[in-house]
Amino acid sequence: MPKTLPKLDRKGKRRRWTKALAAETSYNSHLLAVAKQIRAILKGMAPDGVVDDVSPIVTALRQYAKVIEPWANSVAGLMLADVARRDKAMWFQNSKEMGVEMRRLLTNSPTGTALSNLQEQQVELIKSLPLDAAQRVHSLSLQSIIESSRASDLTKEILATSDIAESRARLIARTEVARASSNLLQTR
Repeated sequence: MPKTLPKLDRKGKRRRWTKALAAETSYNSHLLAVAKQIRAILKGMAPDGVVDDVSPIVTALRQYAKVIEPWANSVAGLMLADVARRDKAMWFQNSKEMGVEMRRLLTNSPTGTALSNLQEQQVELIKSLPLDAAQRVHSLSLQSIIESSRASDLTKEILATSDIAESRARLIARTEVARASSNLLQTR
């Protein structure tokens, strides 16, 4: 029976491990939804382009972080389950070449604790998006008071917070999927 060889990469080397791009894309879209909601909160709190008091904005963003916790838990769980499923499938595919002992080690590996810890970290990262936005809005407000800036300048800076949140959401999606995969690899 002919042996199936792994696919070749661009340099002609055998490729054994692949990145979970679909998981990253999905996770990215969920985190971008949080960033878009931050944008909506910021725009909704400054509809006329003027912000006099940022405390309602900060409060709204902090409340949003609390509201999304169950959803964040679910989204993080789905991402980690997808990465774990892909990781497990990849290991089992490659374990055909590694032998019976490797299969035994994979089946009995302690990934449950690692996944639980990773999920807690993911929930905190998701919740940090609106919390960091709230902190930035608060800091901008204090800086504006100290520097006696115009209200329109403060509003522009506050609305830019959504772009920062969106950029951070993309970074989290990109790095955390890779980190989850790496942690599972190390655990196994």
